[in-house]
Amino acid sequence: MQQRTLGNLVVSELGAGCMSISANYGPPADRAEGIKLIRSAYEKGVTFFDTAEIYGPYTNEDLVGEALAPFRDQVVIATKFGFDIGTGGLNSRPEHIRAVIDGSLKRLRTDHIDLYYQHRVDPSVPIEEVAGVIRDLIKEGKVAHFGLSEASASTIRRAHAVQPVTAVQSEYSLMERAVEHNGVLAACEQLGIGFVPWGPLGMGYLPGTLTASTRLDPKTDLRSGFDRFSPENLAANTAIIDFLKAFAQRKGATAAQVSLAWLLAQKPWIVPIPGTRRLNHLEENLASVSIQLTAADLSEIHTAFSALTVHGGRMNQMQMRVVDETQ
Repeated sequence: MQQRTLGNLVVSELGAGCMSISANYGPPADRAEGIKLIRSAYEKGVTFFDTAEIYGPYTNEDLVGEALAPFRDQVVIATKFGFDIGTGGLNSRPEHIRAVIDGSLKRLRTDHIDLYYQHRVDPSVPIEEVAGVIRDLIKEGKVAHFGLSEASASTIRRAHAVQPVTAVQSEYSLMERAVEHNGVLAACEQLGIGFVPWGPLGMGYLPGTLTASTRLDPKTDLRSGFDRFSPENLAANTAIIDFLKAFAQRKGATAAQVSLAWLLAQKPWIVPIPGTRRLNHLEENLASVSIQLTAADLSEIHTAFSALTVHGGRMNQMQMRVVDETQ
């Protein structure tokens, strides 16, 4: 596993999104199996692990903290603040950030958070105030680096002017390309900020294991309410999966591996964080770093996707309401 640099933070070229072990993509996995999976990722070279207080809530941070405790100083832990877990609304008031960070530190079994993201931009709190609080927490030693999640280019620039932003996290995959056009990737490149794609496999879409007959449990799986995962759109997007599978077969790879290799080929400061709860999928994902896509390969993928339509939007209305799209 090679390394990449997010701002001035050095991490493995693929990270591990830990959310799905505990929440949102089905019922929680067995805790012991989750710990085993995270430790296996570390043993295979992953040094960048992503969680958030709202995953569970709280249970994923606790799982990650226990799993990484034996080698805490050899890994980079990213977690997030910004939700009022009691109400489900946004809350990035300075006093709230100061109140919740100690809980995250305790659950993560650490005295500092390597990368502390604002999970969603709170329109009621100026981003300059948020950046100022993080600047103070960095001075106090509780935080090492500042991150933003689903922030617009203008918000990124305003925050960065107060406290340098190390990394921006947003959804980015072959199926979701908004950051290429809304100025976010351009702002990151100009300012020297790393970019961390969440959902790099289309929230589980791109491996090609879902079909029109797939039914996600609305009680445990957030995706069940996303338009893209409706039976109609699962069927309508078959052409995307068919192309990826055929292309991957020619490369001696899988659709998931090609999807991750494509992201890695976009910029050297992009570090995807695929998530899984299964060891065989972890091994499959990590093998993507050995797949070299040529200029001709990238051109073929670009041409194919230019002719394909992605059916269904990113998330549901409630989820999209808290995505920062300010200009």
